[in-house]
Amino acid sequence: MSAMSEKALPGAWLTVMLLWPVALLNYLDRQVLSTLQPAIGADISMVLDSQNFGRLMGIFLWIYGVMSPMSGLVADRMNRKTLIVGSLAVWSAVTLLMGHAQNFEQLYWMRALMGVSEALYIPAGLALIADYHQGHTRSLAVAVHMTGLYCGQALGGFGALAADELSWRVTFQGLGLAGVAYSVVLAVFLKERKASDAVVETLPRALAGMGKSLVSLFSIGAFFIILIYFAAPSAPGWVVKNWLPTLFGKLNPDTIRSLLPMTAGYTDAEIASRVAKPLSTIVIAASGFVGVIGGGMIADRWARVNVRGRILTGVIGLSLTIPALLMLGYGQSPSLALMAAVLYGIGFGLFDANNMPVLCQFVPPRLRAAGYGFMNLVGVSAGALSTEVIGKLDKAGKLAQGIGWLAVPVVIAVLLVLLLRPTTLNRSED
Repeated sequence: MSAMSEKALPGAWLTVMLLWPVALLNYLDRQVLSTLQPAIGADISMVLDSQNFGRLMGIFLWIYGVMSPMSGLVADRMNRKTLIVGSLAVWSAVTLLMGHAQNFEQLYWMRALMGVSEALYIPAGLALIADYHQGHTRSLAVAVHMTGLYCGQALGGFGALAADELSWRVTFQGLGLAGVAYSVVLAVFLKERKASDAVVETLPRALAGMGKSLVSLFSIGAFFIILIYFAAPSAPGWVVKNWLPTLFGKLNPDTIRSLLPMTAGYTDAEIASRVAKPLSTIVIAASGFVGVIGGGMIADRWARVNVRGRILTGVIGLSLTIPALLMLGYGQSPSLALMAAVLYGIGFGLFDANNMPVLCQFVPPRLRAAGYGFMNLVGVSAGALSTEVIGKLDKAGKLAQGIGWLAVPVVIAVLLVLLLRPTTLNRSED
């Protein structure tokens, strides 16, 4: 790697700063639903059924996952700024419309449409950041961007409070309007940057060239291990995002009162909706924030002396999530659940900061958005399947045990990724 490529290019950190609010809205708009279930259920009763709620969360994940590879393939060949701005505008408009939904079917199909539009963002956004940050700032740049996702997840925990004060409809409408407005800002200030030999194509030409990209991508043997490495932790990752508020809502309210004396006057229902559920998303997002920034800084430094530094940082992170999942599954107290959520958030953050940087060690620039799109496909598919299964287990009274068993695929991922032996920090074109 040349000295020039070790430094962030002009505009690199401005790009991260501009994309940070998009990342926040990307997760906030999708995750706020997890804490609005009771409020929406007062108007649309089908949402209160655990299995129906699992379907509502799951349809987004299935559509998001299926669309991600195509989104990545297109992003590698088209102007990524256009895709990012368009994606934000569309999913924000859908969020606004969700505030006008009158029945479960309308919510269901709006969540599906949100999955299509949000899928366009992450592969294009991360590939753009990777092209700007080509050397020893890459993991930190990705990590800073990822903190937007964690902040969005944390703010989603306040959905129940917003619904109490404003209504769930106004909550969705406000978020949607904010996103539409920011898409205008992004259209003015965000700049595209392609690799030096990349050609920006029209949509028809980009679609026509997908087959060639697929052949090239899947000829990289290490990519298959990366797919498994990404998918296995995604099963518990999405379950924790979607079901941890429900799990915390089932914790003993008297114990929560003893831990948080300021809630002594709250009823059991208020403890569940206004304290326990927001607390779950805030704790795991805050700890994830610490983990992802730490993971970016540690990995960039480690990569200076060991080409496997970013991989090993991710392995350490995943290893921390294993006892955390077991504690969530088999712990018996709110204090233990809080400890587990903190441990899980830190561990997953270490892992999350290095997924795109690890991909860059094996996949050239012209295939990175597509590569991350396929990672999203396998990860979100695993998350969608596990989310729906957990919904059925919750209905059977086995939510916690189901979360505990999700530690098994994480163990498999840790063992597999240790087989990877990269030779460079930044694979160039062949």
